[in-house]
Amino acid sequence: MLSFKITTVGSSSGIILTKEAMARLRVKKGDTLFLTEAPDGGYRLTPYDPEFARQMALAEDIMHGDREMLRLLAKK
Repeated sequence: MLSFKITTVGSSSGIILTKEAMARLRVKKGDTLFLTEAPDGGYRLTPYDPEFARQMALAEDIMHGDREMLRLLAKK
């Protein structure tokens, strides 16, 4: 388990991620992290955007259901 201390960043607060933490999260400087609620009532810090995943799932459903229409539109 990794632990981090909260520090002051300008007029806000933040945490400093170690190289090890960034490697485990597979992120680099400038990437966005999301704090999401876990089913057990805790929180997770992740580079995974749940809203984007939801939108992509909807897009895949539309693409699968309307495959013929999309094929016709692609020809034009």
